[in-house]
Amino acid sequence: MTPAAKGATPEWQFAGAAIFDHGFRPFFFAAGFWGALSMLLWLPVFEGTMALPTAFDPVSWHVHEMLFGFVAAAIAGFLLTAIPNWTGRKPLQGAPLMILFAIWVLGRGAVAFSDLIGSGVAAVCDLAFLASLIAFVLREILAGRNWRNLPIPVALSGLLAANAMIHAEVTELAMLGEYGWRLGIAVVTMLIGLIGGRVVPAFTRNWLAKRGETRLPASFGVIDGIALALAAVGLCAWVVGTDAVVSGGLLLGGGVAMTVRLARWGGYRTLAEPLVWSLHAGFAWVPIGLLLSGVALLWPAIVPSSAGVHALTAGAFGSMILAMMTRATLGHSGRDLVADATTTAIYGLIGLAAILRVAAAFLPDMAILWAAAAAWVAAFGLFTLSYGRLLLTR
Repeated sequence: MTPAAKGATPEWQFAGAAIFDHGFRPFFFAAGFWGALSMLLWLPVFEGTMALPTAFDPVSWHVHEMLFGFVAAAIAGFLLTAIPNWTGRKPLQGAPLMILFAIWVLGRGAVAFSDLIGSGVAAVCDLAFLASLIAFVLREILAGRNWRNLPIPVALSGLLAANAMIHAEVTELAMLGEYGWRLGIAVVTMLIGLIGGRVVPAFTRNWLAKRGETRLPASFGVIDGIALALAAVGLCAWVVGTDAVVSGGLLLGGGVAMTVRLARWGGYRTLAEPLVWSLHAGFAWVPIGLLLSGVALLWPAIVPSSAGVHALTAGAFGSMILAMMTRATLGHSGRDLVADATTTAIYGLIGLAAILRVAAAFLPDMAILWAAAAAWVAAFGLFTLSYGRLLLTR
C-alpha cells in the first residue's frame, strides 16, 4: 500500500495523476506557489517598476490575490480534505477536482489580465471559484447530514460576498471595495477562530497524551463561546465602520478573550514539537491582531490601523496556513508527524515575515517591507519546494 493510500477506503483510491487524488494536493501546492509568486510581483508593482495588465490598482490587486487567490486556495485544500472525514463520503477527486482547480487558475489569470479582457468578464471568472466551492461543500454537508458544519458554507458565502464587493468597485458598479476586503479579513479570522479553535487544542491534547501528560487543553466551553462572540461582534462593527469607540472596545474585548482562550490550551508545553507549537504561534496572531486593531481605533496616534490588519493577515493567515498545510500534507501522505529542520525553518520564516510586516506599520520604510516580503517568499517558496514532492507524487 502506498503512503497516500494508507488508511483509505479502497473504492476511494484514484488511479490517475497523484495531484488530483485528493483536494489538499493541488490546492496546497497552489497556495504555496501563488503565496510566493504573488508577493514577488507585489512590491515591484507597488513601486511602479513593473506593471500588470489588470484593472485593479496595485494595492487592490495585492489585497485581492492574498485573500481570494492564496487564502482561498488554502481554505479549499483544507475543506476538501476535512469534509470526507466529517461526512464519511467520497472525497472530490479526478475530473471534478481538476475542473474546480482549473476554475481557481482561471480566476487568477482573469484578475491579472482584467484590463485586457474586461473587468466584468474577470469578475465572473473569479467569482465562479468560491461559488463552485460553496456548492460542493453544501452538497456534501447536506448529503452527509453533517449539520454541525453548516456554518462553513455560510462563512464561504461571506467570502464570496466580500469578493463581489471588491469586483463591484473595480467594475465601477458600487464603491464597496473597502467593505469587501474588511469583510474578507473578518470572515477568514472567524474561520481560524472556529476551526483553529477545534484543531489546535485537539492536536495538542493528542500530542500531550502520547507523552503521558495528564494536564490537557481545556475542552470547548463558555470562555470559548464568549471569545468567539466578542470577536465576531467586534469584527462586524469594524467591517461596517461603527463608531470607533464602540468598535475599538469590542475588538479589545475579543482580543483579551481570545488571549485567555489560547492560554487554556497549554501551548508552552509543546515547544519540543514544531508541528504543534506552530499552531499555537499562528493562532496567537488572532488576539494580537484584534488588540492592535482595537487600540488603532481608540488611539490612532499610537497604533496605525495597518498594524492590526497585517497581524491578522501576514500573522494569523500566513502562519496558520503553513502550520496546517505542513501537518496535513505529512499526515495524508503517510509520513510521520514530526517536523524536520526545513519545516521548522518555514515556521521561523513566516513568523519573521509577520513581525517585520507589523513593524513596518510603525516604521514606514521600504527596506522593512522588502525584508518582510523576502521572508514571506522564502517561507512559501521553501514549502513549495520541500513539500511539492509529497503533494505531486504518491
